[in-house]
Amino acid sequence: MSGSDTASDDTSVGATSDGPPRALPLHGVVVVDLGQIYLGPYATFLMAKAGATVIKVEPPAGEPARRRSTVGRGASLPFCMLNANKRCVTINLKTERGRDLLLRLVRRADVLIENFAPGVLDRLGVGWPVLRAMNPRLIYASGTGFGLSGPDREQLAMDLTIQAASGAMSVTGFADGGPLKSGVAFADIISGVHLYGAVVTALFDRERSGQGRLVEVAMLEAVFPTLASNLGMLYSSGGKGAARTGNRHGGLSVAPYNVYSCADGHVALICQLESHWRGLTDAMGRPDLATDSRFSDNARRVANMDETDAVVAAWTATKSRKQLAELSVEYKFICSPVRELPEVVNDRHMHERGMLEWIDHPELGRVVLPGSPLRFHGSMREPAIPSESLGASNTAIFGEMLELDREELSRLAAEGVI
Repeated sequence: MSGSDTASDDTSVGATSDGPPRALPLHGVVVVDLGQIYLGPYATFLMAKAGATVIKVEPPAGEPARRRSTVGRGASLPFCMLNANKRCVTINLKTERGRDLLLRLVRRADVLIENFAPGVLDRLGVGWPVLRAMNPRLIYASGTGFGLSGPDREQLAMDLTIQAASGAMSVTGFADGGPLKSGVAFADIISGVHLYGAVVTALFDRERSGQGRLVEVAMLEAVFPTLASNLGMLYSSGGKGAARTGNRHGGLSVAPYNVYSCADGHVALICQLESHWRGLTDAMGRPDLATDSRFSDNARRVANMDETDAVVAAWTATKSRKQLAELSVEYKFICSPVRELPEVVNDRHMHERGMLEWIDHPELGRVVLPGSPLRFHGSMREPAIPSESLGASNTAIFGEMLELDREELSRLAAEGVI
């Protein structure tokens, strides 16, 4: 099923290994995944890629992201991407027998993850208090918009509305325009990473205490730290608010920091250190700019930001993206072409490192899927395994793990339990 015959060993990219490859860190960990859309599924995707056995539990009609895939227009790949390397089963939790199946899985599990609205599983009778009593070693992980407590607990949330509520949308865009959402689902993915971190931290604690625990991540709280530069602007302005700064630094405290036109597109360029500015001026053939009183240090460049941008833009306009990227390596300043998605999915660097992998997906055909950004040197990387069809592992998981015979499985299917 995989597009690769073998998994790559991360020792091949510079790490040392003291003997044969080790098991991945979460090998042997069993995760019951009730995640939906992006937040929960990304957390459990990282767990699967770290070696865990992830059992994705969906309602008989499929979780919302799978159901979205029927509308086309780019809706199919996200489900396949975030649910690779998982075992897919169906359970109708609105039925007593369905809830019993979930409880039986939880008895054998180390982790349960869900990102329903607060209280959904409690109302079904399979919330944290019930599961904890049944399996005291269970790590129960909850991802919500606003958290399990507080005055906004009941407010429903998605990536879009968290971008709005967090303030991220208010500082995105240009000063003469309205607020904009990010072009990517960063609130969901950041929250998924935090949820993964909470789970593995709790698993570490369980090794010492022997006890499971409830962990949670609120999307609003996960996004807040991304506002660091903008908050700096807020406080330095005496609380008047942070303006939208377009492609400039969110706190308007670094220059140059912008997206500049070049001969064949655009590049993003930033000089974080004075050595970066000196390298840039040398690449420009203008070492005099490094000592020019308008540009001699970052504070002066910020004070003369329009002039700084004008000088840089006049130079980048004469170069191609490739030339600018090569010069940035030679002269050690920070610059990257603004690439289109077809360029990114064919990126040689990420393919050679094994982060991106071509596979033949049974539903989508030839596509690129990502690996995990988490690398465990000394262990073999998990190759991409295409996401399973709805309920594909019902027989394997319920039959083998829960020891249900075929007659019982057929009866459960006929009754709409699975």
